Amino acid sequence: MGMFAITGITGQVGGEVARNLLAAHRTVRGVVRDVSKCKAWAERGCQLVSADINDAAALTDAFKDVDGAFILVPPNFDPSPDFSEARTLAAKLSSVLVAARPRKVVYLSTIGAQATRSNLLAQHTIIEQALRKLPVAITFLRPAWFMENFAWDVAPAKNGAIQSFLQPLDKPKPMVATSDIGRLAAELLQETWNGHRVIELEGPHRVTPTEVATTFANLLGRPVRVEAVPRETWEALFKSQGMKNPEPRIQMLDGFNEGWIEFEGKEVGSRKGKVGLETVLRTLIERDSAMKAVSSAN
Repeated sequence: MGMFAITGITGQVGGEVARNLLAAHRTVRGVVRDVSKCKAWAERGCQLVSADINDAAALTDAFKDVDGAFILVPPNFDPSPDFSEARTLAAKLSSVLVAARPRKVVYLSTIGAQATRSNLLAQHTIIEQALRKLPVAITFLRPAWFMENFAWDVAPAKNGAIQSFLQPLDKPKPMVATSDIGRLAAELLQETWNGHRVIELEGPHRVTPTEVATTFANLLGRPVRVEAVPRETWEALFKSQGMKNPEPRIQMLDGFNEGWIEFEGKEVGSRKGKVGLETVLRTLIERDSAMKAVSSAN
């Protein structure tokens, strides 16, 4: 059985990748910042190594002698105008893969990585372009908007209203559950292929913001309305939240709303996950309630 190195194992997607590989009786090497905080993964049988995504030497060692590597880069919601952070990371990852030579790689990219217009997701475009120059078998897994992003809306939904940057409110958007991403990534790592390929993934059906509010209402047993956040307020709002350079985030939202952030193969060409919106929102609500119960007990 080959060894699979997984970055981001302590997060939602990386954790799902690892769980699926372990369920398939594969050997997993968890690449983590702090091994001492990952006792649960060690107890599941994972080999743990300490390496940061920005530490080329440590990451090279982590990726050596593995059958496959799953690469998840930490999100940067407030990048420099020239995306210098992504360019630096792209160069580091390239040097790591050339030196370590894992047999195959699944890189977690994003829907719209092929878009030519600048936006927040262009960070993945930059990294994809760099990795495409390497003589390594790489799958660029491009998932849709994460349904788990609605975790921020659980508390507002309980108060009767959620706000949406995705507009118009009745326009379906491509979304996917992190459990589907992790399942597919684990399957892809166990496949054999040559060269580079793109796999695009979304959920069972596209979702409107109105459907999100309706689903929250059904699960909570109370009315929940959805309100569109006026676009002219976005820049001031994001800056008030501490963002220095909100333009890429605004451009990304424009891309989803205007339709130019889309799968390269459109809806007909994407793979479809199995987990629907209701399942994800129910889990988010239950998690929120559990956290509040623990907080109250303390």
